[in-house]
Amino acid sequence: MKQLFTSVFTSALVLSTSVAFAAEPPAALLKAAQAEGTVNSVGMPDDWANWKGTWSDLNTKYGLKHSDTDMSSAQEIAKFLAEKDNASADIGDVGAAFGPIAVQKGVTQAYKPTTWDQVPDWAKDKDGMWALAYTGTIAFIIDKSQVKDEPHSWAELLKSHYKVTIGDVGTAAQAANGVLAATYAMGGNEKNLKPGLEYFAKLAKAGRLSLTDPVIASLEKGEVQVGVVWDFNGLSYRDKIDKTRFDVLIPSDGTITSGYTTIINKFAKHPNAAKLAREYIFSDAGQINLARGYARPIRADHITLPDDVKVKLLPSEEYKNAHPIADTAAWDKSAKTLPRLWQENVMINMQQ
Repeated sequence: MKQLFTSVFTSALVLSTSVAFAAEPPAALLKAAQAEGTVNSVGMPDDWANWKGTWSDLNTKYGLKHSDTDMSSAQEIAKFLAEKDNASADIGDVGAAFGPIAVQKGVTQAYKPTTWDQVPDWAKDKDGMWALAYTGTIAFIIDKSQVKDEPHSWAELLKSHYKVTIGDVGTAAQAANGVLAATYAMGGNEKNLKPGLEYFAKLAKAGRLSLTDPVIASLEKGEVQVGVVWDFNGLSYRDKIDKTRFDVLIPSDGTITSGYTTIINKFAKHPNAAKLAREYIFSDAGQINLARGYARPIRADHITLPDDVKVKLLPSEEYKNAHPIADTAAWDKSAKTLPRLWQENVMINMQQ
């Protein structure tokens, strides 16, 4: 819930203070980060939510060198755990359900950016182990060169004859949330994934389910007819390949809005550089960078997006049946069992 302020003066004071904090990182942190000089990330590639802009700014403004190795949320946590004191990664970006898992595995360290109070309580760990920097909503990306009758809902998609590409549900947060989105549309919820699993089982039985990762390469090659993706990914892919070839839309009968959180490796060799990266990501400039990558900033109520950024996003009316995760504890639990349930209910039908 947003904090309500009782006077114009107090509002102005809080806003001006937070903007000042958003503009420049704490001096001690900056000095320590620049002494380290490097930040290595996992799962934060250039084309995802415009991380390219973030890394470029961190280099230009503060001299930090950067490298990234792209991988799924589950793989990031496994890497932190496996490498420990020989860590090659300092920071990662994982789906919301994976933040608590990373804490449980003991691979995170805390850092609260100076704009911490402007992050909603539902979107952050009270101890600063994780916090969503941006939200995404599960959408369809449709290749119009192959799809003549565009499905605008999960129900229409099921009745069509087009192949549906979702990716690896066992390891990718985007794919897992795709299952939850279909679950909501089919009448289920975080505690009851059966409707979503049955939905994808029907697609699998019909030979219409693809586990290919719906990314630029597969879209460009024509390997995806209808992809299940985050809205920010779909819009980015569309604009990079061909705006006239692809449509991106929010399923009208229900979908899920969730987000991604940075996790700072407990064993990081460049911990201060990682903390500076998180600090910048939650600053005004960092939040606008994410919006340039079509993601919706978590501090949207506290920043003003430039007009050229606003027009990149889908109209708000498309999101009328987009639901934030209502029971995060239940989804945390269900997300852990989803890989097994997916194998037992969906993959078995692909093997027949």
